[in-house]
Amino acid sequence: MKLKMAKNSLFAVLLRSPWWYSPLVVVVLAFAARALLPEPYVVVGIMGTFPFVVIAAMSAWRQWKLPNPQKVADALARAGSMPWADFAATLEKAFATQGYAVTRLNSPAADLQLTKDGAVTLVSCKRWKAANHGVEALRALHQAQQAQGAQHATYISLVNVTDTARRFAQEHGM
Repeated sequence: MKLKMAKNSLFAVLLRSPWWYSPLVVVVLAFAARALLPEPYVVVGIMGTFPFVVIAAMSAWRQWKLPNPQKVADALARAGSMPWADFAATLEKAFATQGYAVTRLNSPAADLQLTKDGAVTLVSCKRWKAANHGVEALRALHQAQQAQGAQHATYISLVNVTDTARRFAQEHGM
């Protein structure tokens, strides 16, 4: 059984914060323990900061694996300036590099079909630059997924989809 951490608990907030916040908490609590606790209890007080050391390590590990925010912004700007043919070719190359067999589809709902290890994924990406991404495009992709018996469906856009579309995507595993 997987336990879920409360969204606004101290540990959850620290996991989402820059990694160095947790060691800062460790230092502050260690100094407070040294200053406020009687001598026999100082070691116990300092040992109480251990969970924050673990959170610091987890946060640092997660953040180390994330791409540089400036590189992400540059890549999004490049993708936004591409014409459809270049964007589709870039996606095909990226998916092929990850080991997928890529097939272009002539469908209003899905643009690419990816196959890897027997699993089929439909990708809708032609509207990647659209200002609004509502639930209609996701419904069409989901219907195409069901009609073709694909295991997965992916919708690619440069901007966020509406809340209704996000809920629809979550409900249908997109």
